[in-house]
Amino acid sequence: MRYIPSRRHMLIIAAGAAAGSLVPAWAIERTPAMTEGPFYPRTVDMPLDDDNDLTRIKGKDGVASGMLLDLTGRVVDSGGNNVSAATVEIWQCNSHGRYHDSRDSSSAPLDPFFQGFGKTLTDAEGRFRFRTIRPVVYPGRVPHIHFKVKSKSFRELTTQMFVAGDAGLERDGIWRSLRSAEIRKQMAIELKPAEPNSGVALTGYFEIMLG
Repeated sequence: MRYIPSRRHMLIIAAGAAAGSLVPAWAIERTPAMTEGPFYPRTVDMPLDDDNDLTRIKGKDGVASGMLLDLTGRVVDSGGNNVSAATVEIWQCNSHGRYHDSRDSSSAPLDPFFQGFGKTLTDAEGRFRFRTIRPVVYPGRVPHIHFKVKSKSFRELTTQMFVAGDAGLERDGIWRSLRSAEIRKQMAIELKPAEPNSGVALTGYFEIMLG
């Protein structure tokens, strides 16, 4: 089932932007390209259900294990203009540290209720939204979520989102390649407790600048 932003949720985002709680587009830097890693899904591994809710799979009654995360964001260009109708894809390992990919030889268990990959289109304001899980560590990497953004007006961008305050960041080679303090702050997202009865444990907001 596609994860549809509620009117109340979008009003919260708009109010936050007006109050200055979200980073204005002109204050961020161009989002750096990063490796897509070994587990960007091939056709054979692409889930049949690839919508923007990674925590439920069509035809199954269970919910993915892990801390459920309401992840919103916006795609803008270097002039701060919203990029609408861009395809945003995300993929990540499950709560046990294993990817939904036949090439992942980890002994960690699979999660039959975690989609592993999802995609959505940005709206007229450049906004996107996913329901997923808080990213976790797996061998050699800190918690992260892979992103790929495709737009007719811009070159395809592949990047990664990190978790602010994670103790292992400085041990992660990809994180250490980010030399600018401003870029590091931009790429490490603060995950906050969600509102009671929202159906998720955490919320996060990730701004992506194309250029």
